[in-house]
Amino acid sequence: MNGFALYGMMIFIVGLVFGRRTRAMVRPIQGSGIKIVLPILFLLPLVSLFAQIPVRVKIWEIGVAAVIGLLLAVPLVLTTNYEVRQDGKIYAQKNKGFFIALIAVVAIRFLLRQFIADIDPASLGLLFFTVAISYVVPWRIVSFIKFRKVKLSQTLDKDIAAIKA
Repeated sequence: MNGFALYGMMIFIVGLVFGRRTRAMVRPIQGSGIKIVLPILFLLPLVSLFAQIPVRVKIWEIGVAAVIGLLLAVPLVLTTNYEVRQDGKIYAQKNKGFFIALIAVVAIRFLLRQFIADIDPASLGLLFFTVAISYVVPWRIVSFIKFRKVKLSQTLDKDIAAIKA
């Protein structure tokens, strides 16, 4: 895959995340919030893909990629929150910091790709997939936990109001 197609896909995916996140700020989150963790399941088929490709990556390189991913997850986790609005439904909080954090993550990944140009494409793909998994998984799991806390507090508030009535 040439660089243009790769960057085009990256821009497309970032656009999807921006669109989905913007929509989540104006539309309530329905159900139990399981859709928050679905992107993790969408990444799992790629694990089997990288298991079949011969790569020359040292274990410490994968460890460094995982640490970089975890560091990139921190701003995303900190800027993702949920709130109950006046209509009694749960929404993602409006936060410009999230969009700045997401752009920073994409920029850092772009700069890292430019910095590490001497690795074969399969190994580079595995390292960047490790980075992606290492920030998407914690971010989505923590986001789901934050959503469930808000959902639980909403349920408790309704139960307390029913008891008082």
